[in-house]
Amino acid sequence: MKQHQLGGQIGTDPNVTHATHTGHSKADAKHTDPQPTMTLTPAEQDIYDGKKGDILQKAIKTVVAYGQLFGAQRLVDLGGAPHHAVSWGSDGVEPLLVIYQQLADAGLETYAPFTADPKPMDPENLPVTPEEQSTVDKVYDRMDELERLNMKLGMRNKNDWSCACYLPEMGNTPKRGDYLAWSESSAINYANSALGARTNRNSMGIDMLCSILGKAPVFGLLTDEGRQAVWLIDVKTTKIPHPEMLGSAIGLKVMEDVSYIVGMDRFLPGVNEQTSGYLKDLGAATASNGAVGLYHMEGVTPEAVEKGRGLLNDGYQTYVIDDAELKRIYASYPDLWKDEHGTPQRVFLGCPHMTLGQMTDWGQRIVDAMEAAGKTKIGVPTYMFGSIYIKDAFEKKNPEVAKKLKEYGVSIPVNCPMMWCSTPVEGAERVATNSNKTRVYTTARFFFDDALTELIVTGKLPDGVA
Repeated sequence: MKQHQLGGQIGTDPNVTHATHTGHSKADAKHTDPQPTMTLTPAEQDIYDGKKGDILQKAIKTVVAYGQLFGAQRLVDLGGAPHHAVSWGSDGVEPLLVIYQQLADAGLETYAPFTADPKPMDPENLPVTPEEQSTVDKVYDRMDELERLNMKLGMRNKNDWSCACYLPEMGNTPKRGDYLAWSESSAINYANSALGARTNRNSMGIDMLCSILGKAPVFGLLTDEGRQAVWLIDVKTTKIPHPEMLGSAIGLKVMEDVSYIVGMDRFLPGVNEQTSGYLKDLGAATASNGAVGLYHMEGVTPEAVEKGRGLLNDGYQTYVIDDAELKRIYASYPDLWKDEHGTPQRVFLGCPHMTLGQMTDWGQRIVDAMEAAGKTKIGVPTYMFGSIYIKDAFEKKNPEVAKKLKEYGVSIPVNCPMMWCSTPVEGAERVATNSNKTRVYTTARFFFDDALTELIVTGKLPDGVA
C-alpha cells in the first residue's frame, strides 16, 4: 500500500528523524555525558543571569542548551541577515506563535531585518475554488497573526517571503564567512556551499531565538572540522547531469554527510549568475532527498577552489555517479498519484523559487514551444514560482515574453508550491513538477524539462512517459 510521505502534516521534514543537524550522519553521533560547559562572554553571562530581562534570559538559556546537546562550548556573533522558515500561520505552529508574541511584547527585535520562507497560498496568482478556500482558511487561520508578529520582530517588509532569500534581487545575500542561524534547508545548503557562509541546519524557533540574540552556538557546519568532506562524489556522466537528479543521488547516498564533488568543473565555470540556478536546485535536492547542509564542488564552490582536496577527511568513501546510476535513481521514484496513469492537472515549475535566469529561460522555452505548435492557450494550468522581486525583474526585462505568457495562461505565483500541494484537497491533485523537493514532500511527480514542455503545450505527456 502506498504511503503519503506527509502523513497529513503541513510543512514537515521527512528526513528530520535521520538528521543530527551537525552535518554528519547519525551513525557517527556520540553521546556526551555530562554535557560540556559553555563559556560565555561577560555580556552573554549578564543575559543568562537575567540582567537584561526574563524573556531574553529564556532565549539565551534555550540556545545554550541547544548548543550543548551538540557539544558547543561557545556562542558566535551572527553576520549577514537572518532568514526564518516559519511561513504558515496555523495551530500546528502555535507554540512558536506564543514565543513570538512573548518576544514582541518584550520589545525585542532581530539583530538585522529578516526575510522568511514563502507563504503557503497565493490567492491572486494561484486561486482555489470557494470550497477549497474554505478548507484553506481553516488550515491557515493564523496567517494574519504570523505576519503581524513578523513585522514587529524585524521582518524587512511585507513582500519579503521567499525560500531563495540569498538571490541578489532579494537583497539578503550573506558574504563568505558570515555566521548564520538559518532553518530553511535549501537556503542553508546554498549559503554553505555556493556562498561559503556558515550555518547549521537549525530547527524552526531556534532560528528566531538566535536572530533575537544575534548569536548562535558553535558546532557542526560552523566549524572548520565540521566542514570537512567524508564522501568523494566522482561524476562520470557523458554530459552535464540534471541538477535535480545529481542532487537526488547524492542526498540518498550520503544523507547529511559533507561531500566533495569532482568532475563538474568541466561543466560549470564557478559560482555566478548563470550557474546559481543549477547549484540551487542541486543543493535543494541533496537537502530534501537527504538532509545535506553542505557540499563542496571541485573548481566551482569557494572553499573547494581555495582548499581543493584538502577538504577531504582521511578514510573518505567514494561514490561514482554515471549515466546508468542517474537512470537507476529516476526509475526508483514512486508514483503517489491516486490515479497512477492519470493526466497531470497542473504543472509547477520552481521549488526552491526560481532565479531570474531560470524564469527567463523557462519563459522563453514556453513561448518558443507554443509558437512552434501554433497554440494560443496552454494545454494544462502552468505556474512558475518566484519571489515578487524576481517576478517584477522578469516582467521588466522581458516584457514581450511576460505578455505572451499571460495571454497563454501561465501564472507566476509567489507562494510555496510544496506547501500548496500539502494542503488538504489540493494535495489530492495530480501535479507534475521539475522540482525534486516538491516531489519528496508531496504527491507531485517529477518530470524532465522536455516532457513538461510538451505537457504544457499539448496538455498531454509525450508517448512513452507515464
